[in-house]
Amino acid sequence: VQLQASGGGLVQAGASLRLSCAASGRTFSSYGMGWFRQTPGSFREFVAAVNYNGESTYYANSVKGRFTISRDNAKNTVYLEMNSLKPEDTAVYYCASDILERRVTPASLPTSYTVWGQGTLVTVSS
Repeated sequence: VQLQASGGGLVQAGASLRLSCAASGRTFSSYGMGWFRQTPGSFREFVAAVNYNGESTYYANSVKGRFTISRDNAKNTVYLEMNSLKPEDTAVYYCASDILERRVTPASLPTSYTVWGQGTLVTVSS
């Protein structure tokens, strides 16, 4: 399976961005998906996750109310809509595919994910 993340860029504080992650080589609709982010010298941080059928989502407190994760199983793609961006949202954002099939509750630990995309850089200027 391969994951290809895109949509990052340089924006000003308060702006919006939508990240996309296209999957191939696996039954996309059977696996939950997550977004994580990482800055230099820091651990990979959980951002948001959606379960395999899109009926359940989970967010980090730092992004709750500003970010929305969704998926389109017909397009094998998961999205992260990011609004009201802040400079502290600056990071490389990674999408990942759950290690377990048909997990009902979205997972938030990096160890729950087995496949990772290459990352897309989001830079928010103040």
